[in-house]
Amino acid sequence: MRFLALASRHRVMIILGLTLIISALAVPGYFSASTLGLGLDRAATIGLIAIGLTVLLVAGQIDLSGGAVFALAGIMSVILQREIGILPAAFVGILVGMLAGAINGALVVGLKVNSLVLTLATMLIFRSLAHWITNSQPVTGTDIMLSLAFAKIHLEIFTIRSALFIVLIVLLHVWLTRTIPGRNVFAVGSNPAAAKESGIASDRIVFLGFVFAGTLAGLAGVLQSLVTNTGSPVFGSELTVAVIAAVVVGGTRLEGGKGSALGTLGGVLTIGSLTIAMEFQSVPAYVQQVVSGLILILLVVLDRAVTTKGRAPGTGPALIRDNPITQGGNT
Repeated sequence: MRFLALASRHRVMIILGLTLIISALAVPGYFSASTLGLGLDRAATIGLIAIGLTVLLVAGQIDLSGGAVFALAGIMSVILQREIGILPAAFVGILVGMLAGAINGALVVGLKVNSLVLTLATMLIFRSLAHWITNSQPVTGTDIMLSLAFAKIHLEIFTIRSALFIVLIVLLHVWLTRTIPGRNVFAVGSNPAAAKESGIASDRIVFLGFVFAGTLAGLAGVLQSLVTNTGSPVFGSELTVAVIAAVVVGGTRLEGGKGSALGTLGGVLTIGSLTIAMEFQSVPAYVQQVVSGLILILLVVLDRAVTTKGRAPGTGPALIRDNPITQGGNT
């Protein structure tokens, strides 16, 4: 059991290391700057959505509609380009993501319903809206040269998208570990009732968490539409499992109250590395989804086994006053 606990504590580094080793053995030249840059850019799409989901999971909530919001925001940013210009259209796309997150947050907080069920329903609605707006057909933008500019690699490894992801993940780390609002998110996820009794505005934190997650999903969708010069109602349909897997691989607990931005970074890099390696080996997309699903199941089972064995029978989560939250949500 000590080995399992140790492996669980350092699972991000272990899994990322094993993934890199296996990928390097399977793909010649895997550690070249061009391949790493491509992998980081691909991982950035998952990573931007994972940033928002990390905050929500730490707060004890979940959002399954991120992939649909990703598609809807990208479509709006492409369709409006001819009417109002590229940059204003991109801004509207991000606002669409923010609005979708606000709807999710208002319904979860206002109706006191389970976020998993609620966002499953809104996922269907947002996806249907994307199909309705486009008549289920891809739409194209106005400037293909802008796509080339967004796909250009700087300093031999960073694109605009991947650099933005790295900056945001560092800012999230600072916010979660160095600010009172960030630490309050852990308190809400650990024990909402105790957090509320302590004077923390739990409902407001949950609502803003959904707004934040929707905004990041919208931003990811807009960037994807700019890079591909295309919006499609099927974009993001396979992202949800990959994003959840990345966040859970990073050590964020589905039950809430524990997680870290740097762990999410490790999880995103793991999923991104695995995806790139499988694509280089021409592994079908559906098999990649199976692999991501199996990793998610394995980690959840491992986490549950360690948590259950480490807790005395019949005891629930500790109250905040008896088990103060420390940096990164670890106790």
